[in-house]
Amino acid sequence: MISTELATKLRDAGLVWTPVDGDQFRIRAPELAGDVFTVSTMTIEAHEYPTGTILGFNGTTEWALDSVAIDDALWLPREDQLRGLLRGSFRLLRHADDAFEVEVELLGEPRVFTDPEPAEAYGEALLALIELSR
Repeated sequence: MISTELATKLRDAGLVWTPVDGDQFRIRAPELAGDVFTVSTMTIEAHEYPTGTILGFNGTTEWALDSVAIDDALWLPREDQLRGLLRGSFRLLRHADDAFEVEVELLGEPRVFTDPEPAEAYGEALLALIELSR
């Protein structure tokens, strides 16, 4: 799972989330800052309305939360999702020393993003790709 900071940068850069089962997210509220939620047909479902997507909480008894607007949620994309979003720019993932390197091709040039966590390296590469597309 990527860091909240990187997820925020990706969202602010324009990454759009269409929730599917298995997606993880945080709710942007101080009292829930440490909680990570998972979209699941049984517990948290995405409901599409003309006004936007709402994440509905089914059968939660721990706290009084029926639903939350997608704008109040922060998607934490998985490693495979980040790799998929890189599409044709992705070249390779390799383990080097104590870190992972994700190599992508941006504007015809190879770029390498390094982090101890592969998902973070993928996320940084995706952020660079999104920023180039602006």
